[in-house]
Formats: sequence, structure tokens, C-alpha cells
Amino acid sequence: MIRPARGTPPTRPPLYLRRPLLAGFLRQWPLLAVIVVAGAGLLLVSHGRWRLGLVVMGFALIAAATLRLLLPLRRIGFLAVRSQRVDVTLTGVAGVALAVIALLIPAP
Repeated sequence: MIRPARGTPPTRPPLYLRRPLLAGFLRQWPLLAVIVVAGAGLLLVSHGRWRLGLVVMGFALIAAATLRLLLPLRRIGFLAVRSQRVDVTLTGVAGVALAVIALLIPAP
């Protein structure tokens, strides 16, 4: 084992070695944020506020597209599935379509 020279502080191991679960959550924070917002939308739908819930889920998809567009590949985690152009286009269009269709359905 190599020991550090006298007078140099010992180096700290990286976070993924010290706390692997925490490092995994921090690495996947964009996906976690999108899932939390989509879950809030599902909760609203389950409580009878379906229009607002679907708009919130559409916003979650738009946020996913925005995060995929702005964050670098090493920070985006599992939101990167295909190429950036395809991910942003499909997720953004699905989010806008979901929100617009939910708002266009006439209320009973």
C-alpha cells in the first residue's frame, strides 16, 4: 500500500465509494424529479382532478425534454435513451400534446 508523504493530507475516496446509494440518487436526479412531478399528476387524477393532473403530467414530460436538452450526457442519467434530438422531440411533443388535449376536452 502506498502511503502519502508526510505533511500531505490523506485523500478522501470519491462519493460513489463512500456512499454508493446516495451517489446513485444524485446521478439520477433529473429522472427522479420528472417521476415526482408525474406522480403528483397521477395523484391529482386519482382524486378526481383529471384535467389538472394530465396538464401536470404533460409539464413533467416537457421538463424531461428541457432537462435532456440542457444537461450534458454525463449528468442526464437514464433520461438519455436515444439520441438527444429524438429524445427532446418525442418527449416534448408528447408533453405538449398531453397538456393541449387535456385542456381541449370539454368539461361535462
